[in-house]
Amino acid sequence: MFDPNALDYRPGPDLWSSAAVSDLAPRTVATSGIIQPPVHAIAVWRLLEFVSSEPIRARVAALYPKLFAWHRYLAERRDPEGSGLLTIYHPWEGTDNSPRWDAALARIAVGAIPPYARTDLSVVSADQRPTSAEYDRYIWLVALLREAGYDDAAIQRTHPFLIKDVQKSAVFSAACGSLERIAELVGAPEAERSQIAHWRERSGRAVQKSWDDALGLALDTDLKTGKPVRVATSAGLCTLLVPAIDPAIADRTEQKLFGPDFAGASGLAFPVVLSTARSAPEFRPRAYWRGPAWPVSNWLLWWGMTQRRSDASAARLRAPNLALLSRPDAHFAEYFEPFTAEPLGSLDQSWTAAVALDWLASEAISD
Repeated sequence: MFDPNALDYRPGPDLWSSAAVSDLAPRTVATSGIIQPPVHAIAVWRLLEFVSSEPIRARVAALYPKLFAWHRYLAERRDPEGSGLLTIYHPWEGTDNSPRWDAALARIAVGAIPPYARTDLSVVSADQRPTSAEYDRYIWLVALLREAGYDDAAIQRTHPFLIKDVQKSAVFSAACGSLERIAELVGAPEAERSQIAHWRERSGRAVQKSWDDALGLALDTDLKTGKPVRVATSAGLCTLLVPAIDPAIADRTEQKLFGPDFAGASGLAFPVVLSTARSAPEFRPRAYWRGPAWPVSNWLLWWGMTQRRSDASAARLRAPNLALLSRPDAHFAEYFEPFTAEPLGSLDQSWTAAVALDWLASEAISD
């Protein structure tokens, strides 16, 4: 959703033209034509764990039908095959310039695109951001989505970028677990509760099947090639989010998380999870999703470990993240250079502040 007060943000809503090409797009606010990871039900249930007053419960009851519709869209439109893995159409639907997408983007022949401006380069140095070549492909993919009217069936027939995103699918499975609890709280129909449980179980099984024993990570699948995306990033640790994951896989994933590729990498300022494996050839410590540490990603992995009662491991990840964020010059940054702890990206990020508050609240409760 575009802020109407940020009229100079580029590329802006004109790039998407959502309302002009889709009858389903909102008319009261400008939006993109893509989605983000479905963390909403996780967030709602997390709030209820701390504050369960009558006004909050009433608000959640009002939100529940929208949360259910959101999950139904993902399960039916983003996974029409019923595989349990959600399909993404654009790198911006997950982790922007992650090396997970390099091979798929490299195959795309970019057509004619008009000149465009980038607000990001006016506020963040270019070495932190996607390259011009990457951005051209992003803009071209938007053009193709716009031409398809953001219609899922049309996109899935012709679009050149179709990835079964294992991380998004793991988040979805976890979010279905939270939505089940919400559905019970608000007295949702039994048929809906059964449907949510089915989505949770199906996605959980699919994420587990995506586990690669050699890499010790879960892997995306490129639908254009039918092959796993063998790139080592923190997304592959997402098995920790799945409610009913095989305990042996969860244990292996924790070992990987604290190992030399991620939180145990040599020379880290704080032992927190890197966005791309330290040993990966694509690793770049200042470049967005190609190396820096993201507190919000660390929170998700921490939360997953708390859900499976892996308390010692969860505490081992929470403590250094809080230490990183508690420094006066941390500024609740979007992400951090892992060896110097330099705050990078946008500063004073609400989602970084949110996970810091949650870690602090959890620490207070555990103490």
